[in-house]
Amino acid sequence: MQKTKLTLLASTMLSLTFGQVAQASSHREAPNITRTPTVDSTDFYAFNSYEEGRGEYVTLIANYIPLQDAYGGPNYFAMDPAALYAIHIDNDGDAVEDMSFTFKFSQTLPNDNAGVTLMVGPEGEQKAVGVPLKNVGGISASDQANANFKENYSVNLVSGPMRTGTSAAVMNDTSGSASFGKPLDYIGNKTFASAEQYKAYADSFIYSATIPDCDSPAKVFVGQRKDPFTVNLGKVFDLVNFVPVEGDSAPGAGDEGGFPGGITQSTDNDDLADKNVTSIAIEVPKACLIGSGNGSIGAWTTASLPQARILNPNASFANTEVNGGAMTQVSRLGSPLVNELVIGLADKDTFSSAAPQDDGQFADYVTHPTLPELLNILFRDAVNTTLGTDIETLAPTHFPRTDLVTAFLTGFEGVNQLSVVTPSEMLRLNTGIEAKSADMQSAFGVAGDDLAGFPNGRRPGDDVVDIALRVVMGRLCYPIPVNGEEVDLGLCAPEDASVGNVPFTDGAPSNASMMDSSFPYLAMPLPGSGAE
Repeated sequence: MQKTKLTLLASTMLSLTFGQVAQASSHREAPNITRTPTVDSTDFYAFNSYEEGRGEYVTLIANYIPLQDAYGGPNYFAMDPAALYAIHIDNDGDAVEDMSFTFKFSQTLPNDNAGVTLMVGPEGEQKAVGVPLKNVGGISASDQANANFKENYSVNLVSGPMRTGTSAAVMNDTSGSASFGKPLDYIGNKTFASAEQYKAYADSFIYSATIPDCDSPAKVFVGQRKDPFTVNLGKVFDLVNFVPVEGDSAPGAGDEGGFPGGITQSTDNDDLADKNVTSIAIEVPKACLIGSGNGSIGAWTTASLPQARILNPNASFANTEVNGGAMTQVSRLGSPLVNELVIGLADKDTFSSAAPQDDGQFADYVTHPTLPELLNILFRDAVNTTLGTDIETLAPTHFPRTDLVTAFLTGFEGVNQLSVVTPSEMLRLNTGIEAKSADMQSAFGVAGDDLAGFPNGRRPGDDVVDIALRVVMGRLCYPIPVNGEEVDLGLCAPEDASVGNVPFTDGAPSNASMMDSSFPYLAMPLPGSGAE
């Protein structure tokens, strides 16, 4: 067995373990951020592009504004114009960003922010009155005159640390300006006529862009998408209110030949099936990301707000508040589920505001994770009763969990470890590993014999849920199949994990077929109304 494949498999499983019971990506992950959902990051993806002909590119996607109901009108889900949204890249391993793509949004109404008006009243008593809706008629890619609201944004490349580095504009190749447009959310099929028409409309907001000092053009898109994450959200946080073990002999077999009473695979188990998100997506040439490093990068997303916000007691559309003070980070996301299911409640807001180079303060949550102990408390007696066993503990017993430290803070040498190793939490991607087309991907990433998948970056169709459940309960203590061979990773032993070979699952399947196979990869958003 080659060391690279062995260590990459370990990386997969370990990173997933740190993700813990990857049941709910970053949807409302910390107390403070729940009060400002427009800057709440839900998921972050970094992967080698698998669209045909785009093999020399990396796609980075940061999703924001969780749990969007498609029918959430009349104002729907605009970005915060006071916020600074960012995607950061560390390409040398010092846990400090070497480059950041920053996104700043603005909002306008027609007629100098007065909005569209209608003449109301009989002749001689008519008045021009502003309408309450964001659209006053049908909208298409070729005719957007009926839109009563518009969002634009700028993109800057900051070289060096984001707060002190050098900033230069990313240019829109279509307009030759530094401004990009964001489509209206998918209001419904009376406004946009059909799903096909909304797709054409939204696709018109996919831009070719010029990045400073980058020889090849990038792609940029910001807009509403179907939430790509699948999760049994409500039951998970109701003290795991289901039996989290596969109830069929194999996923989808429908034979109830697995664990007695165990959950089986169904999209009905996905509580996010009817939710949308807002995606910030950029596709960048690999050569423009890796710098002088070894080809692996670390990536994460943040959102920041001004320290002070003074509300206008006589607010208007263009003057709701005055913002001032330094931009302050309020949201952060690299690997999925870290803040929700690893970091203790008292430190969640601290993690949201922390930088990767300061992650040593959270070490205890990794070396002595609480989630396995919680699952043991919840299910040990039931497991022993069902199986007629006398298992002392379901939780792994090897401490400290150095396997998790390796995945969470350092990466693996020869796989996704950067040229310098600084312990820090981020999503690590080896840009030199060739992407796999959507039809060839394994939803289990490296654990499914697919080196291009999670935790070597993360693709939208990677199912981090089931793998994470199994790993947190000790799957790495047992031999792992790699290329058909059972391989002992040497991280721990079977006696360290009493249920480490059990097929844990949340029952909510995810795979690449549920996504698009071209930029921006995430599926079309759900319509607020299906009427034709």
